[in-house]
Amino acid sequence: QVQLVESGGGLVQAGGSLRLSCVASGTIFSINDLGWYRQAPGKQRELVAAITRAGSANYADSVKGRFTISRDNALNTVYLQMNSLKLEDTAIYYCNVALIVRFGVPPRGYWGQGTQVTVSS
Repeated sequence: QVQLVESGGGLVQAGGSLRLSCVASGTIFSINDLGWYRQAPGKQRELVAAITRAGSANYADSVKGRFTISRDNALNTVYLQMNSLKLEDTAIYYCNVALIVRFGVPPRGYWGQGTQVTVSS
């Protein structure tokens, strides 16, 4: 079994910062790509940022220059540093982890339970 536990969400004023964390635990052989998605009320889930095992990152245009994704492979953890938060960043944020549970098994994606980020004026 694989568990993803997210933390770090909350209420913050516009212009403020938050740092999200997502820890993967359980039966894990290796972790490939990691990503953060978000879903605002009435909208589809969208990719916010992703990072490869080698550390190459990409971002949605709406968060470039404000958000930074990083990972700690030793801790099976992915982070999302969010600065200069805007009202439109309000959403539930989900981590997604592509991992292999044991050698020879194809990788598959797992979702965290989501953490609420609310930006107020």
